[in-house]
Amino acid sequence: MPGQRKRKRQRQDEAKRVAARFAPGAGRWDVLFETQDASEFQAHVRQLRESDPELDWSAVRVDTFCGRLIHPTTYRLSLFVPVPVPEPVPEPEPAGGRTPAER
Repeated sequence: MPGQRKRKRQRQDEAKRVAARFAPGAGRWDVLFETQDASEFQAHVRQLRESDPELDWSAVRVDTFCGRLIHPTTYRLSLFVPVPVPEPVPEPEPAGGRTPAER
């Protein structure tokens, strides 16, 4: 099928970008909301979508911890917060305006 190899490569490249973006040292997941009530969880997500249209939903994770007889099912909404990248410090300009190699 024409273009299949290209599409496969694009999917692999996208998966690598996502893996690098959410790598363990790249940031942390902050819990926004957690509940054991599915309808309350859905209402909170709906309200969050309406109130904050600027939210990057590609950096939001929904976890569902399956319940058993003892522990009820828990729903958690988390947001990825990247580690701030330090700004590079500009090197001071040498005295006289020229480097020794330029003299």
